[in-house]
Amino acid sequence: MSKNMKFYFAALSVLAIAAGSALHLTNGVLAAKGKRVLYVTQSKGFRHASLHESEDYLEELGAANGFDVTITHKAEKYITPEYLKNLDLIVFYTTGELPLTDEQKKAFLNFIKSGKGFIGIHSATDTFYKWPEYGEMIGAYFDGHPWTQEDTVTINNLDPKNPISGHWEESFSLKEETYQYKEFNKDKVTVTMSLDKSKTDMTKKGVKATEFPLTWYRSYGKGRVFYTALGHRPEVWRDKRYQTMIVNAIKWGTGQMK
Repeated sequence: MSKNMKFYFAALSVLAIAAGSALHLTNGVLAAKGKRVLYVTQSKGFRHASLHESEDYLEELGAANGFDVTITHKAEKYITPEYLKNLDLIVFYTTGELPLTDEQKKAFLNFIKSGKGFIGIHSATDTFYKWPEYGEMIGAYFDGHPWTQEDTVTINNLDPKNPISGHWEESFSLKEETYQYKEFNKDKVTVTMSLDKSKTDMTKKGVKATEFPLTWYRSYGKGRVFYTALGHRPEVWRDKRYQTMIVNAIKWGTGQMK
C-alpha cells in the first residue's frame, strides 16, 4: 500500500472516531449512521405466532432502508435512561405487564416527549393495562377481537394522501384479526384506517364498540406516535403494502418524513 493510501485510511479512521455517534466506517468508506430502532417483542400475555417472522422482516427492512434495528425480548434490559440517549425510535409488538421499573417507565415516556418516535403494532394496545400513562400515550387499550384471524374484514383507507398509510387502496379486504378498543380518545389521534362496518359482519359475538379505528397517529410532547392494529397474521407481514407502511412509519417517527 502506498504512503498516500495509508495516510488516506488513517485520516478516515480518525474522522470516524471523532464523529462517533453520527458516522461509521463501512468497507473503508465514511457513511452516515442509520437511525437506531429498538424492536421489543416481549410477551407477558398471549404470544403471537408471527413474532419471529416479524423480527426477520424488520431486520430486512432496516437493512434495506438504512435503519439500525436491535431486537429484544427483554424491554427492561434496554429501556434505560442510558440506552435511550442514543436511540431514535421504539417499536412495541408486546403483551401484558412488561417488567419496567417506575424510573424506566418515566424514561420511556420522556424519550418520546423529547422528540423521539414510538410505533405500536397490533397487541401493543394489549400491554400495560396497569399503567394509565401508557394507554394515554398509545391512544387506547385492547377490548376484544370479535373478528379473529380466520375472518375477512373490509378496511377503509380514510386518508389516501397520508404519507404513512396512504398507499393502501381506498377500500380493501384482508384476512386478519382486528380489534375493538376501550379508552379510545378520538380527539387526541388522527385515524387513517378503520373497519368498514357496512361490509363487515357486525353480528359477531362480542361486538360492543361503535367506532372501529385500526390505524392512527398522534403527537406526544415533541415526539411522534403511530399505531396499527394490523399484524396478527404472518401473511400480513408478508404483504408489501404492510411492509411499506411500517417503513414509512419509522421514517415519520424518526423525523425523516413529514
